[in-house]
Amino acid sequence: MPDPHDPLRSLFQEAASAGQSASTTPPVSLIERRGERHRRRRIVGIAAACLFVLAGSGAALSAFLPGDSGPTLPATTPSPAAPSPTSAPPPASNTMAPPSNTTAPARSTSALPNSSMTPPRNTAPPSSTTGSTEPGMSPTPTQPPR
Repeated sequence: MPDPHDPLRSLFQEAASAGQSASTTPPVSLIERRGERHRRRRIVGIAAACLFVLAGSGAALSAFLPGDSGPTLPATTPSPAAPSPTSAPPPASNTMAPPSNTTAPARSTSALPNSSMTPPRNTAPPSSTTGSTEPGMSPTPTQPPR
């Protein structure tokens, strides 16, 4: 059992009663302001964390995606440009040398900037082991459009 005449115990009891009588409860408005401040700080912290997660995932995604592989090609093959009525084919003459076998890329005569080039045409007749085909016809059947 504790001794009722312990001087240390009596000093602690006196300090507790003095502190209790000197303390006052803060007004309700002060407690409300502290609560609002705490709530605002929590919301700002959550928003900052969300932004960091979003920025970090964007940085990680850009690091793992392949870089720019060049110009993007069109989804469909462009239609051939109609020949202009002012350009006439050169007159055939017997003094000209026959054209060489090197294939030069065809230039588009359209007025569109950055127009794509048409692929070179195959001038050799297709070889077929199953039968004869006319030049310009494909030995494989064409598929109907979908």
